[in-house]
Amino acid sequence: MIELLRSHADRIIRDSIAAVQPDAAVARAVSGREFPGRVLLVAAGKAAWQMAKAASDCMGDRIEKGVVVTKYDHVMGPIANFDCYEAGHPVPDENSFKGTQAALDLVSDLSEKDTVLFLLSGGGSALFEKPLVKAEELQDITGQLLACGADIVEINTIRKRLSQVKGGRFAQICWPAHVEAVILSDILGDPLDMIASGPACPDSSTTEDALRIADKYQLRMSDEARALLNIETPKTLENVHTQINGSVRELCAAAEKTCIGLGYEPVMLTDQLCCQAKEAGSFMASILKTHAGSGKALAFIAGGETIVKLTGHGKGGRNQELALAAAVGIAGMNAAVFSVGSDGTDGPTDAAGGYTDGETFSELKALGITIDQVLQDNDAYHALQKVNGLIMTGPTGTNVNDVAVALIRP
Repeated sequence: MIELLRSHADRIIRDSIAAVQPDAAVARAVSGREFPGRVLLVAAGKAAWQMAKAASDCMGDRIEKGVVVTKYDHVMGPIANFDCYEAGHPVPDENSFKGTQAALDLVSDLSEKDTVLFLLSGGGSALFEKPLVKAEELQDITGQLLACGADIVEINTIRKRLSQVKGGRFAQICWPAHVEAVILSDILGDPLDMIASGPACPDSSTTEDALRIADKYQLRMSDEARALLNIETPKTLENVHTQINGSVRELCAAAEKTCIGLGYEPVMLTDQLCCQAKEAGSFMASILKTHAGSGKALAFIAGGETIVKLTGHGKGGRNQELALAAAVGIAGMNAAVFSVGSDGTDGPTDAAGGYTDGETFSELKALGITIDQVLQDNDAYHALQKVNGLIMTGPTGTNVNDVAVALIRP
């Protein structure tokens, strides 16, 4: 029966990710549209190549030239008339700056008759960057924010003020050309100004917000960087039209549909999950324990983005920690908990997420591995690797947050 749960988990993951591929979303956004003047394309984020390829397939040589900036190993081949760059994530690197500069050069001399087709997906905060501080300091501040447990809104509020392209500033650079933005959302509630730090969206955060966050997490930064937190970002933009095509809601709905097809009664818990990963895992296990005697096959679904507070120096990601934390509570049960990032990567690893079931706890114990210690060390990857608990998808071409599912069978 445990083998059945794993096969069901693999099916749910495969179907869910397939349902949120950006091809159809981009096609809906551009097909049949008449864009004025020259059309230049800029795509940034983990799904940038897939989105750019879809736009190229739909519009052909109507797009004069394009620049794509995505994560390493996410370019799946050449696209005619497009220059593709692979760069660092979640911390920007020299290739992030190089690809972004190529995009800025592309849009540097446009008129009000021209159009910039801007395709944006999660991960763009690191991948699409031209810093206002030294690169080394930006990388250090980004690392601090990722390690301290700050959520994505807090992280992006700081990033915007240290960048020449975030917080609406890229749209200002494109002026007077029209910017047609097509976005895959990877942030809960789809706040336009926070997705990839909102390069083409008026910024709702304030200097007061940025200073409060810097103080809250005691961020180490130079006087120059601190001064930038006091400079306000654009609050209005007159040259942008935005469409959101894809979000975590669609990911959860796809998981729900597959669960029904596999004979489970689904319960949609939330598409706004936002807490520490190990707490979410423990909670999912608690739900399964409550329903252990129901005599039903049940599936509990939660979408969103958890966080990890680093207390160790191991290897892992939020989805792996969520799954591993659940293993203690579901020990001995005919149940499984798995969590996966829709982009196919979980933290700085090659895994998309993690899977545990009623046998995982005993399997790790037999190997002398204590789950609490693993979580303290933030080393979920190596623990799960020993019990076939890593979910490996490779780059998926999309990025709309994470989905966690808890399955139980009578």
